[in-house]
Amino acid sequence: MPRLRLRVLLWTLTACVCSALPLDVPGLVYPHGDFVIRNLCKFCDLEDSTCDGADKCTSECKKTAICAAVDEVCVTIWRKNDSNVTMETLCHSPAVPLYGFMLDDYNNTECRMKEKKVLGSLFYLCSCSSEEECNNVIYFTEAEKPTLSIPMVTAISLLPPLVIAVMVILAFYRYRVIRQKKLNEEWKKKKKRKHDCSDGCAIMTDDDQSDISSTVANNINHNLELLPIELDLQVGKGRFASVYKAKLKQSTAEQFETVAVKIFSYEEYASWKNEKDIFSDINLKHENILHFLTAEERKVDKQYWIITAYHALGNLQEYLTHHILSWDDLCYLGGSFARALAHLHSDHTPCGRPKVPIVHRDIKSSNILVKNDLTCCLCDFGLALRLDLSLSVDDLANSGQVGTARYMAPEVLESRINLENIESFKQSDVYSLALVLWEITSRCSAIGDVKDYVPPFGSKVGEHPCVESMKDSVVRDRGRPEIPNSWQKHEGLQLICSTITESWDHDPEARLTAQCVAERFSEIDQMDKLSQRSCSEEKISEDCSVSDDK
Repeated sequence: MPRLRLRVLLWTLTACVCSALPLDVPGLVYPHGDFVIRNLCKFCDLEDSTCDGADKCTSECKKTAICAAVDEVCVTIWRKNDSNVTMETLCHSPAVPLYGFMLDDYNNTECRMKEKKVLGSLFYLCSCSSEEECNNVIYFTEAEKPTLSIPMVTAISLLPPLVIAVMVILAFYRYRVIRQKKLNEEWKKKKKRKHDCSDGCAIMTDDDQSDISSTVANNINHNLELLPIELDLQVGKGRFASVYKAKLKQSTAEQFETVAVKIFSYEEYASWKNEKDIFSDINLKHENILHFLTAEERKVDKQYWIITAYHALGNLQEYLTHHILSWDDLCYLGGSFARALAHLHSDHTPCGRPKVPIVHRDIKSSNILVKNDLTCCLCDFGLALRLDLSLSVDDLANSGQVGTARYMAPEVLESRINLENIESFKQSDVYSLALVLWEITSRCSAIGDVKDYVPPFGSKVGEHPCVESMKDSVVRDRGRPEIPNSWQKHEGLQLICSTITESWDHDPEARLTAQCVAERFSEIDQMDKLSQRSCSEEKISEDCSVSDDK
């Protein structure tokens, strides 16, 4: 009743005003001597609102206005910036942009919100035209589409997808049963080999354990159960998570295998989800990418877990600090790391299957693990980005300036990555790869006297340099870690040094690709094999000549 009385009062006031106005007042039409109000809209400036942006809300505006011009329609704007929610109602002409957007739904009788791209906040806008203050009630859901009224047509249309769904479920079930049976057989064989080992048999490596752990994890976790894991000790800590060595219970018997558990707090959900999504891509699997078991949400502890294989030798930075490398060690570590990054950047798997390229965006020696066979294993994908073709320039721009300042490429330090070309992100990874190769080379005995381990740029930029100090060193001074002349005296090291300098070039487009770096290491491997074969033949020849003399 109060709303009806208000409407009658408004019409009465309008009639009084219109009786004293000339006949050409904008916004009013007089058919057959009577007047008709073309648009009656809620009209309030920017106000705080309790609307949560879900389902249906009212404007909470207490003011109603008659639009000044005939072509004007009712508009409502809803904004959310952090926790601040505001709403604005007004009349506006569809022929004129509003906040840079054209009104494309003004013929609607209901105000149904559409999201608009606005930097830094959520921005929804709707428009409508009727005589009933149509912008007072706003909807955040799409209008329901009419359904077919004939049950038979509905049933026929649902039948094909239903049949397909049943076939897919049956095929998936059959696949899981066969796969689980196969995994159980493999696991039993490995356990048997482990118990049947003679004294001369090598002790099971961590890599073997990770394979068994993977089998157990898959068998247990296919029912979405939390894995029976007992945390042991903390082995690492980063910005977003802590890493623990842990025991994974294999079966009902008291048998455990070693795994690594990366634990994120509830506040770091976004980082956990990004890493989980990257790891969940089946095409990511590679011998030099950390082997992923599963990801879990531990609601009781308010934690998010990522469970992977465990590698006892730790990360590359720790390994370089405590070990001097032989020439073969350098080739194993450098070549395997290059192959890992080449696989990450590639748009296809080694067998030719299409794959979405991924950029790591935080390449550094502490994000690379060392396996027992002295090959590298790339890990920590919390900042990684899938270079999906559906990504727009705005999506890439919103990905931000991320990474570790010491390893950032010049264009990342200056926030001037070419967003029109997704290859730019790969080129930044390659710059960081060059710094890691420099670290590995600096600890190789093939260069002569080996100094204590220092990170790239050493203490010149401080222990934990900020972006600004690195920008001075890398961008302004064009500085790079020193490559001594002694490194050029070794034939293989010459090629590695040229690979490093070409990969950290100031011009991103002049840098090598990760695939090219991997191929350089393959060339070095071939050179070594030819050299060994040549030496072997020379030795045989010398032995034969001595025999002839005798």
